[in-house]
Amino acid sequence: MPVDPTELEIFKNLFHSVAEEMGAALRRSAFSPNIKERRDYSCAVFDGQGRAVAMGDHMPVHLGSMPASVAAAMEALDLGPGDIAMLNDPFAGGTHLPDVTMVAPVFVHRGVHRGVHRGVSGAKQPLFYVANRAHHADIGGAQPASMGLSEEIYQEGLRIPPVRLARRGRIERDVLAMILANVRTPQEREGDLTAQVAACRLGERRLTELAGKYGVRKTGFYLDALQQYSARLMREALQRIPNGVYRAEDFLDDDGYSDVPLRLRVAITIRGQRARVDFTGSAPACRGSMNAVVAITRSAVFYVFRCLLDDDVPACAGLMNPIEVVAPKGSIVNAQPPVAVAGGNVETSQRIVDVLLRALAQALPHEIPAASSGTMNNLSFGGITPRTGQPFAYYETIAGGMGARPSSDGLSGVHTHMTNSLNTPIEALESACPVRVRRYSLRHGSGGAGRFKGGDGIVREIEFLTETRVSILSDRRRFAPYGLAGGKPGKMGKNELIPPNGGKKALPSKAVFSAPRGSILRIETPGGGGWGK
Repeated sequence: MPVDPTELEIFKNLFHSVAEEMGAALRRSAFSPNIKERRDYSCAVFDGQGRAVAMGDHMPVHLGSMPASVAAAMEALDLGPGDIAMLNDPFAGGTHLPDVTMVAPVFVHRGVHRGVHRGVSGAKQPLFYVANRAHHADIGGAQPASMGLSEEIYQEGLRIPPVRLARRGRIERDVLAMILANVRTPQEREGDLTAQVAACRLGERRLTELAGKYGVRKTGFYLDALQQYSARLMREALQRIPNGVYRAEDFLDDDGYSDVPLRLRVAITIRGQRARVDFTGSAPACRGSMNAVVAITRSAVFYVFRCLLDDDVPACAGLMNPIEVVAPKGSIVNAQPPVAVAGGNVETSQRIVDVLLRALAQALPHEIPAASSGTMNNLSFGGITPRTGQPFAYYETIAGGMGARPSSDGLSGVHTHMTNSLNTPIEALESACPVRVRRYSLRHGSGGAGRFKGGDGIVREIEFLTETRVSILSDRRRFAPYGLAGGKPGKMGKNELIPPNGGKKALPSKAVFSAPRGSILRIETPGGGGWGK
């Protein structure tokens, strides 16, 4: 069957629309502000071999690593119709424990013809898988919201290998009960998990309808055609990069336990239509949680090279076919159990992007932006709500400045690169937790100077109305976001605690502490680097 370009575009958009609709359903039915307001979730469609076919316009750190979750579920479980696998284990397909992934097979009868839908009976192998991932605001562990300082995975929360949450269409209540018994906010967690199940079910229905309309044979043909098409587009993009080896390095501030900076080093080798991305020379795994599993490293590579392509290129597994990733085992970019990994997902992923872009700027100097804020400024806290006596746990990331581009200023107060979330509205935060937002504004002047200016960061002040346990995982407090082509770096971030009796206490980039009632946490996020003199 020859590939029809028009039909290829139709199928690309059909698959993408399924992932987008799954995301909309997940957001609208979730309980937690982190999912329904910040949109800290992602959805994707995979073919029967577990290859990504379409990704929603969601979180890059999720989407590029989700194929590892699908592969782990396929290997560990013989999933049948109506089954849903669930996992969060970073060493078995996950990334960090708060990110819970669900994977469901989609079986379609091989006798389905155009316009005839016969259900799933008789199908031996799935035609698709659907998957979604959502960041849960608490998954147990030593600190509320499960994002505190930690030295090993066991301190970070409940570790879930691939297990069935649903079997033949019915929720496994005992599995769900085990999870809810290990978290601080079980009602919210149950609501978010149920929303993820609903997103899977919606994806199953839409893909079954799609195959019923177009036929299994044609649908399967275009699943393969999209992989070949995306691989060809990536090869063509690599072809226009001058051959050579492009090197760069940057640093994370520390791991929260010592002042030793953590090096990220990369060498990108371009040879014709292929690329080799080698992280040899990066720091060994650290004591704290800034370790990234290899799925995160591959996700960052996927994101950066995808950014070299036009917006309408399908986000398929084929994009990575011409790209080899080398990440030494036991290093900060390929963590091995039982090290802690909570910060690797959110912070190290951002620095991997920074070093990749810095290296590519040598080859494509008029296409690559300066460094953005380079941190997700993770803030999590929890305690007991005085009015109800019930526990609360809250998590958010705080935006920063975008790096200036070779043709325009960077945007201010936005989430960049591996995160693609929104801000949490003040009303939603104050309704969910005993806090008061005292200030939420741009940090004027924090963007780096240059022909084009880096975007400004944000100032956020939160007053705690009851004694609260607080965790901060942030970075770019010692190493500023770099400028390019003579542009100046953006300002580094700052964390401060203002006690009830006044004064200021400087906080490190990573910290866990108890905030007394009436104290104010002030976070100033980094600005983006400038571009050009």
